[in-house]
Amino acid sequence: MTSTERREQLIGIGRALFAEKGIDATTVEEIAAKAEVSKPVVYEHFGGKEGLYAVVVDRETIRLLEAIRSSLTTGRSSRAVLELAALALLDYIDDHSDGFRILVRDAPLGTGSGSYASILSDIASQVEHLLAEAFEHRNLDARLAPMYAQMLVGMIAFTGQWWLDNRKPRKPEVAAHLVNLAWNGLQHLESKPRLTD
Repeated sequence: MTSTERREQLIGIGRALFAEKGIDATTVEEIAAKAEVSKPVVYEHFGGKEGLYAVVVDRETIRLLEAIRSSLTTGRSSRAVLELAALALLDYIDDHSDGFRILVRDAPLGTGSGSYASILSDIASQVEHLLAEAFEHRNLDARLAPMYAQMLVGMIAFTGQWWLDNRKPRKPEVAAHLVNLAWNGLQHLESKPRLTD
């Protein structure tokens, strides 16, 4: 194998192991054994499993962000953008399940840092301006758009995690229900919501 081919082989093996077991339970020995190379080859290419993991996460982050960003820049109506964003996340989960498992296993949603949390934060920032426009149009406080963007993106992300293990109902139906809840809930927002006693 050429150096480039060996590197890609190691990335593929590392990706599969990280998806199955997580970074902590994966060893350089396992990676090397599956690639049928010695441990120094892994160290030569990546400096260790952490370096390999960083490359895998970086590739998955780029793949997911590209899919979702393209859905947010379509110039369509707000509802259509929401539908496309939900489908983009579900498509990524469907087509790159191992990558999604890696992102959510080692960077849970509840943390403020980590790749998946950073991706969601980036997506929420892009959704903010859509919500701000909708809020202004409906005479709602546009300063609250960032908070609502976090809620919306979080709802879609958690549903995506659930769907990864269930795969039912079908992807378009899940997206339709997500949009139904988000859109119909957004349509009837109160300007000054209060908790009931």
